[in-house]
Amino acid sequence: MCVGVPMQLVEINYPTGIAEAKGVTREIGLQLLPQDAVKIGDHIIVHVGFAIEKIDKKLADEIWETLDEILRVMDEEEKSARSLNSPRDD
Repeated sequence: MCVGVPMQLVEINYPTGIAEAKGVTREIGLQLLPQDAVKIGDHIIVHVGFAIEKIDKKLADEIWETLDEILRVMDEEEKSARSLNSPRDD
């Protein structure tokens, strides 16, 4: 499965830039987007270290809400599986 992560551009030094999401910053490649298509503050989808699409803030927020929910459910399932596999003191 491939996942693109919404991030916000905080620095541009085309063809690279710095993007941030949830307090984490990463250097990313901007080569897949035209130089004049992005500016500091824009939201983008980052996949394997490259910005692949410019999106609006509303969509970025919606994607993060969905990703957070997926992670929450996975966490609950993992905790449930651990409790089922733990030894019992019956």
